[in-house]
Amino acid sequence: MDELVDILDSKGNPTGRTALKSEAHKKGLFHPTIHVWFYTKNGEVLLQQRGKTKITFPLLWDVSVAGHIGAGETIENAALREVNEEIGIQIQQDKLEKITVLKKKVKHDNGIWDREYIHVFLYLLDENTLLTKQDSEVEALKWISLKEFETLIENEDENLVPTAKERHLSIVKTIASRIRI
Repeated sequence: MDELVDILDSKGNPTGRTALKSEAHKKGLFHPTIHVWFYTKNGEVLLQQRGKTKITFPLLWDVSVAGHIGAGETIENAALREVNEEIGIQIQQDKLEKITVLKKKVKHDNGIWDREYIHVFLYLLDENTLLTKQDSEVEALKWISLKEFETLIENEDENLVPTAKERHLSIVKTIASRIRI
């Protein structure tokens, strides 16, 4: 779905301009996005298999929930909205733990530019929470152990989004620091 996003400068500051997401990706305009990583107290992390119609990395495994921040939308509201849309649950804003903002610059073979400032959150979730995937965006969801995820990353598993190795390893380390297995 195309939507309006705020355009940022190369340092992540708002420019006061907006553009359609498709235009931002075509022209390589910086814009804000969110990633929410769900984990359990037992050391599992939720992975999302990207939908088969995604224009980048269809059917590959990646972050629990990701999405664009709509023009004028707060970062936290975007996180809450995307979680509800993609995995069908409502979460509490005060339990979102913002851990970093990452600058991403990737030009894909299909001409799409991902030039984003990614606001990354962690969220501790009970592994028995009923999740309902958004069929148009999400092919599948699965919980895997942090150790298994780390092994997949280190082995550069062909089923994982390939441009995210360092980001994924950082997530494993950060989640591991918050739990005791």
